[in-house]
Amino acid sequence: MGFLDELKLQYKMGGFEQKIIYWNVGIFLVILLVEAIGFGPFVQQWVALSSVPESLLLKPWTLLTYAFLHFRFLHLLFNMLVLNFAGRLFLTFFSQKQFLGLYLLSAIFSGIAFVVGYYFLGAASTIVGASGAIMAILVATATYAPHMNLRLLLIGNVKLWMFTAVVVAIDLIQIFAENTGGHIAHLAGAFFGFVFIKLLQSGTDLSKMVTFILDGVSNLSSGRKKTAFKKVHRNYNPPRRPEQKPVSRIVTKDKTQQQIDEILDKISKSGYDSLTAAEKEFLFKAGK
Repeated sequence: MGFLDELKLQYKMGGFEQKIIYWNVGIFLVILLVEAIGFGPFVQQWVALSSVPESLLLKPWTLLTYAFLHFRFLHLLFNMLVLNFAGRLFLTFFSQKQFLGLYLLSAIFSGIAFVVGYYFLGAASTIVGASGAIMAILVATATYAPHMNLRLLLIGNVKLWMFTAVVVAIDLIQIFAENTGGHIAHLAGAFFGFVFIKLLQSGTDLSKMVTFILDGVSNLSSGRKKTAFKKVHRNYNPPRRPEQKPVSRIVTKDKTQQQIDEILDKISKSGYDSLTAAEKEFLFKAGK
């Protein structure tokens, strides 16, 4: 199996945390290409989030697009490493749909907080990056499982709430020192992650609104219309047939599908990296 084939398979079999990483990296590569041909400033103007309210009214999509944009490699690398770390923790307790819902909703909330914050500060700027949404995922997990143990290099075991508290404190300390807009978005994301879990614990799952919208868009794009089931009544007496012995109909599960199910179960428990080379090859061929 080639390198590109394995990437495709990882994307296909991975969860939303992996897909979002792929989207961020893919968009970063596209941005590099666009900048190379001289259209970088034009792209930034139309997809980065501006703090000017009038600009947001003209380009409302930037409340989401900014959270998938990175213009510096180190910014992208750090965010994706933290997203992978926080995402794995979050998915220990919650579903893939809840992860996606939290990511998108917290990105929107953080973007609004950035615009409102700069409006009251009387300043103007633009923002890109997934940091606000990532902070929401980290804080949401820490709110739900604060005493979860983490083993950190050179430090040892620490509680998740301690690690998260330090990250939030750094943003609070630096909010007026540098990158004020970024820190506002981070803190807004942290607040949203906390609220998301508290509402979830009280019975309100905010991610359902995202799932509802995405399912609606998916149904529209598929163009499939559900036809009503028609029940037909027939009034007649069928002729009697001689009594027959019941026939045992045991359907043996297709061996290929059974093997696929076993591999998918292994991925769900231990991740894609736990597969052997033979299992990866088999899954790739089965997906063609």
